[in-house]
Amino acid sequence: MKVPISWLKDFVDITLPIEELAERLTLAGLEVGGIHKIGLPGADLEWERDKLVLAHLLKVEQHPEADRLVLATVDIGAAEPETVVTGAPNLFEYVGQGDISHLGLKSPFVMEGATVYDGHAKEPGVKMVLKGRKIRGIMNRHMLCSEKELGLSDEHEGIILTATEDAPPGTPLLDLWGDAVLDIDLTPNLIRTGNILGVAREVAALTGQTLRYPDTTLPSTEGVPVNDQLVIETTEPELNPRFVAILVNGITIKPSPYWMQRRLRLAGQRPINNIVDISNYVMLEMGQPNHTFDWDVLRRRADDYAGPNEPVKIITRLAEPGEKVTTLDDKTHTMPDFSILVTDPKGNLSIGGIMGGGESEISDASQNVLLEAAAWNFINIRRTSQALNIYSEAAYRFSRGTHPSLAMFGALRGAKLLADIAGGVIAPGILDYYPHPAETVTVDLPQAEVTRLIGIELSVDEIKQILESLEFEVEISQSPISNLQSPVLHVTVPDHRLDISAEPVTGRADLVEEIARIYGYDRVPVTEMADELPPQRNNLPFEREERTRDLLIQTGLQEVITYRLTTPEAEVRILGQDYVAQATYVTLANPSTPERSVMRHSVLNSVLEIVAENSKRHAHVELFEVGHVYLPNPNGVGEAAILPDEKRRLVIAMTGPRSEMSWLPTDAELMDFFDLKGIVESLLDGLHLDQVAFKPAQHHAFYPGRVAELEINGQSVGLMGQLHPYVVEAYDIQIEEDQPVLAADFDLDALLAQVPDLYAVRSVPRFPPVQQDIALVVDETVPADQVYHLIMQTGRPLLTEASLFDVFRGEQIGAGKKSLAFSLTFQSEETTLTDKVVAKQQQKIVKRLAHEIGAQLRG
Repeated sequence: MKVPISWLKDFVDITLPIEELAERLTLAGLEVGGIHKIGLPGADLEWERDKLVLAHLLKVEQHPEADRLVLATVDIGAAEPETVVTGAPNLFEYVGQGDISHLGLKSPFVMEGATVYDGHAKEPGVKMVLKGRKIRGIMNRHMLCSEKELGLSDEHEGIILTATEDAPPGTPLLDLWGDAVLDIDLTPNLIRTGNILGVAREVAALTGQTLRYPDTTLPSTEGVPVNDQLVIETTEPELNPRFVAILVNGITIKPSPYWMQRRLRLAGQRPINNIVDISNYVMLEMGQPNHTFDWDVLRRRADDYAGPNEPVKIITRLAEPGEKVTTLDDKTHTMPDFSILVTDPKGNLSIGGIMGGGESEISDASQNVLLEAAAWNFINIRRTSQALNIYSEAAYRFSRGTHPSLAMFGALRGAKLLADIAGGVIAPGILDYYPHPAETVTVDLPQAEVTRLIGIELSVDEIKQILESLEFEVEISQSPISNLQSPVLHVTVPDHRLDISAEPVTGRADLVEEIARIYGYDRVPVTEMADELPPQRNNLPFEREERTRDLLIQTGLQEVITYRLTTPEAEVRILGQDYVAQATYVTLANPSTPERSVMRHSVLNSVLEIVAENSKRHAHVELFEVGHVYLPNPNGVGEAAILPDEKRRLVIAMTGPRSEMSWLPTDAELMDFFDLKGIVESLLDGLHLDQVAFKPAQHHAFYPGRVAELEINGQSVGLMGQLHPYVVEAYDIQIEEDQPVLAADFDLDALLAQVPDLYAVRSVPRFPPVQQDIALVVDETVPADQVYHLIMQTGRPLLTEASLFDVFRGEQIGAGKKSLAFSLTFQSEETTLTDKVVAKQQQKIVKRLAHEIGAQLRG
């Protein structure tokens, strides 16, 4: 939201320096992201007071030696007029008219030696110092300026000409048009300040100044009353609670006065003509979007569907199936059936609250217009805007909430400007369709509640003054509860404050927030809490989840947090067509984008999308996410059955070389299944889980023979392995040929449920360890993991560690056999182990392995 200070001053006196005002607004919640100065000290181009002045145009003559140049004689308040050689195209119409001083045309005049922007430079911001020179035989020392040369905009088609500036010739431009624009970043709950008047209201409250309202007094009316010429009907009053219409006849289409054009440009709007500009001006000034229809077009349509002299009929209704609307930007949209349209019996006229239609738009030939200001359901406008991908200024405001009371206010202001600027004559009466006026919100606020929530004691008068400065109405009484002596403030909420809840508890909190904002968060001292702290208890599920994150980060993985919203079409890549076809998703009624329409069933899908993006720029990718999936709740009863079953999942994904490229020696070998397994084992070891098994498994998304099921204490918690090539291709992961993409997808709730509450901690060993190697020949079908567990079970407590360091297959041991070599570590906490004790332990291990799996000692 761009807020010109000059416009703001129409409604409130600015008593603070611009920088201090920006800081006060930011502390009050209206974050000022930047200050753009025009001409003022500190601007990129500072206007020199004595060299940039206002000139009054007296005469325009043809240059005697050039068809495309003219001589403009101007009064700058000096003893003698000045003559300027210029090629401004908007001066040629005055050539040969003689003395034109009576027209009151004024333009910015730049003297020799002044610094301005070069209007002919291709790059923006190029400055030049004006120097006198002869142009086709005539000395020229000065210049009349365009907006680009002054830094007001990029317009350079002609010089600035205004007939509405009352300042005398020679007035410094710095005093007239020097300005600053506040760039305010608004959150959706602050849409009440999405207009100049709304920001002025905040400034008045923060600085103790009086707020002035724009003039909405209508001039005298003429002609047939609008109520005899127009009928309003709505089939969906909950979607269109109010519709205000004013008929203005005899308007003249022409450029807007320069003061209005300048303000619109500073606020980020492009001037078009006076009718369109007035509509945009009222929206920016008051926060009420409005629209003007060509009344003669509506009248001709009424002659077709109702007959001559019958009233025009405007209907707001839901779109019919497949109905199309061509909007002002010449785009045709197929309307969703939930969208609200402004129509007549002959067809549609506009998309309610979003954009006008081409059928009844204003043209250069328009003479009579119908000004409409309405209120619309903010949720419906948001849904329609997103569905059509139309993000107009009107939709921006209506989709965040605009009170129906503003419709009349905006209509009166628009009609006033149409009469003043476009020369229109207002028809008697105002058609106001408002079948169900909004209820007034009132909140009872005890003084003690203000003290409790803010932490400082404000008097009742201070609280009343702050609220009234924001236009709340306040009455004071004693508490109705006999044992409470705290006064109670009965607060009536103004219409524009849709963010104040009617619910008592929430409404009181909302009011206290307003009091704290205006009082100043920076003025609230740091104090100890007066309320008693609740008992402090450990949150074990959260602590274990955080421990999981810490352990994975220690292994070198990077955590990602992805959207929990997706589409079934996206998840079919990992879950499969059969699953998605039968799955029940939690579907959003009003998704922010079509790509975020349902709550996800797979975290792995979300992570693989991130892997795909990272693979375009990085060869080495190692990611994990802890997140929720949202599944149907089979055990829910009543309302609980509607809510999804939220399950925590842990997903790991990795691909690329084991080490990132470096000038140091690195391991360029590609990561494989065992790298993933090592990370999982490190996690499980850090969580003190020891009854762990990795069992062969199958899944359509994983490469056959390279996928394992993780079991803890006999319970399956998920799958891990190498993704199938067709899955990698479906996600468009950019990898080298035969490069594995590894993934693990675990049920984190099931995994963390196995974490023991207590675990044994060993003291630092006092006696040295003894290491022995053992090689065992087993059948090819025997997993190494099974051998490992048998070794550990048999060798404990003296056996503290066993690790596989070699696997051998060859003719020496026979077909269908393999040799597994383990390094065994023996250690006692009570004494130094002898060779005899270690040998006995080793024999015990070999004997059990021979008995259990037919293992033979090798070598």
